[in-house]
Parts: sequence; C-alpha cells; structure tokens
Amino acid sequence: MDRERSTNGDIQDVPEPQAGEAATGEEETIETLRAEVARLSEEAERNWQQFLRTAADLENYRKQAARQRDEAVAATRRAMLGVILAVVDTLERALEHAGNLAGDAGGGAPAAAIVDGIRLAHRQVLETLRSLGVEPMETVGQAFDPRVHEAVEAVPAGDGTEPGTVVGEVQRGYMLGGDVLRPARVRVAQ
Repeated sequence: MDRERSTNGDIQDVPEPQAGEAATGEEETIETLRAEVARLSEEAERNWQQFLRTAADLENYRKQAARQRDEAVAATRRAMLGVILAVVDTLERALEHAGNLAGDAGGGAPAAAIVDGIRLAHRQVLETLRSLGVEPMETVGQAFDPRVHEAVEAVPAGDGTEPGTVVGEVQRGYMLGGDVLRPARVRVAQ
C-alpha cells in the first residue's frame, strides 16, 4: 500500500491498483486517445477540403477578374479607336472637299499648303492606327458581306458588274486584329 497525505494533513493508506484495474484504465485511455485522434483527423480532412475549395474559388475569382479587366480594356480601346476614326473621316472629307475646290478655283499656294497639312495629319493618324493594329478594309469590287459591310444604297448594276458587288464606299470600314472595328458603309449593285 502507498501512503498519501490527505487535504487536512493526515496520512492515509491508499490501496494499489490491481493488475486488471490498471490494464482497464490504460485501455480506456488508449480508446479515448484513439477517438480523439480520429475526431482530429476528420476535422483536419474537413479543413483541408475547405482550404482546397477556397483556393479553387480564389483562382476562379482571379481568372474572372482578369477576364473582366481584359474585356474592359478592349471595350475602352474600341471606343477610343472609334473616336479616332471619326477624326479620320473628317480629315478625309476635308481632303475630298479641298480637291473639289482646287479643281474649281485653281487654289493657290496658301490653299495648297493647308491641303498638304491636312494630308500629313491624315497620314499620321492612319500610321498611328496601323501601329495599334487597325487596318482599313478594301471593299470596292468585293462581294457584299453583311458581316463586314453595311449596305446604305442599292444601285443598278452597270456593265459587267455582278449583282451583290460593292460598287462604292460611303464610309470606310476598319478591322482590328481580324475583327470588324467598324463596318464599311457601301453602295451595292442590284
């Protein structure tokens, strides 16, 4: 027997556990620990699965945000290029009008200098557009294609012109990287 001091200070005899009792206590402790390990393993697995789902959600969010950013940049780029194309149209109309005036009045040195300046500005804007991947469409003589052409007028087919052929261009169309930036507004033979 072992001896222990009680809470009031008296020494008492404590019976020693029997061999069977000690084994039962150890088995209970082992079973308790096994149950705790199993519970913690399940919790760890749940946490791992939740981590994997969260990591996948985060990756999907990153991809979606990148896709939305790219779409916004592309939309803004197309809008800005549309503004530049309006300037190109204005320069082309000015050049056409200047050509008509030169034929009527003979022009003169100051008028010729202004026209040369407009031509230079027109050329620079077109070069800038080309550097950004914008190319003008060739339409006259091509078969009408509603994906790239917008018919604004139907005209009688002339000698040797097949019906459905583009015979004139009202407004030039432009492509951006193989996609239509702006359809060409055309006259089509009927």
